[in-house]
Amino acid sequence: MKNHHQVTLFGGCGFIGQHIVQRLAQRDATIKLPTRDLGRALTFKPMGAIGQIVPFLSSVHSEAALAEAMRGSDTVINLIGILFERGKNSFQAIHVELAARIARIAREQGVQHFVHFSALGADKKSASRYARSKAVGEDAVRTFFPEAIILRPSIVFGPEDGFFNLFASLSRFSPALPLIGGGLTKFQPVYVGDVADAILAALDHPAAKGHDFDLGGPQVYTFRQLLELMSRIINRHPLLLPVPWPLAYLQAACLQLLPTPLLTPDQVTLLKRDNVLPDDPALDGLRQLGITPTALEIILPTYLDAYRAGGRLGSEAA
Repeated sequence: MKNHHQVTLFGGCGFIGQHIVQRLAQRDATIKLPTRDLGRALTFKPMGAIGQIVPFLSSVHSEAALAEAMRGSDTVINLIGILFERGKNSFQAIHVELAARIARIAREQGVQHFVHFSALGADKKSASRYARSKAVGEDAVRTFFPEAIILRPSIVFGPEDGFFNLFASLSRFSPALPLIGGGLTKFQPVYVGDVADAILAALDHPAAKGHDFDLGGPQVYTFRQLLELMSRIINRHPLLLPVPWPLAYLQAACLQLLPTPLLTPDQVTLLKRDNVLPDDPALDGLRQLGITPTALEIILPTYLDAYRAGGRLGSEAA
C-alpha cells in the first residue's frame, strides 16, 4: 500500500467498508470517508489513520461533492450498492449512473487506482433487474476508467452480515423459515475479511488493473444447507418450509412494501439462478490474489452465539 497514500472510500460505513477501513488504517493510509452519517463515520476514528472524513451535506449525485471527496486521492474504492429500489434510488441510478459518475470524476481528478464492487452473477441477460444493473454498471465504469479493478463476491458473511443475522433473528420468533423454490439454489459464501484482503491485494499488484475477480468461499452450499448449518449453530430448529416459486412471488409482492423489505419479487428472480464461481479454478479470484478462502464453519459460530437457544444471550431474548 505504499503507493496508496490517500484513499477515498465510497460506502465505507457499511458492513464490508468497515473491514476495509481497518486494513487501510493498519497500513497508514489516509482515508477519506464520504458519508451523510457523520456520527457513524466518527466511530472509525479510534483506528487512528483517518486523515479526513468528508460528510456529504448534499446528495451523492452532486458532481461537486463527488469531486471534493476525491480531490487529492490516488485511490478510489466504490462499494455503493442497493438490494432493493426506493424512489429515486433505483438500480439504474445507483449501480449504473452513480458508478459511472464516480468513475468519470475519478479520472478527471487524476486518480490512479479504482476499485469497483459488483456482484457474482452480474449479467446483462439476467431476468433480474439487480443482476442486469450490476453488469451494465461494470461496463459504465470501464468506459471512463478502463483500468478499474472489479470484484464480484457471492454472499458475504461475517459479523453484521445481512443474511445469517436475518435468518437467525427470524428463528427466534418464527416456528418456520422459508425455503424459496425448495431451497435448492446454490451459494458460495465468502468471508468479509477475505473480501477486504482481496481489495488490498488487488491494489498491491499492478497486473490486477483492468481485471475482474469473482470471489467465493471454499465450499458450495444449497440454501437449505445454509439454513441447516445456521440452525445447528444456534441450537434452534425451525421447520424449513419449501415455498414454491409462484407463492414466493406473491409473498414478495407484499413484503416489498415494508420500509426495509424482507423480500422483493426481483430477489425471488435472482434466487432462481445459482450464485457460485465458474468450474474453472483459474477463475477463482481469491486464489488468483493469493488468498486462501476462510471456511464458513470457522467464522459463523463466532458471531451467531447471541442467537443460541439455551445460552445466556439467547435466553434473555426469548
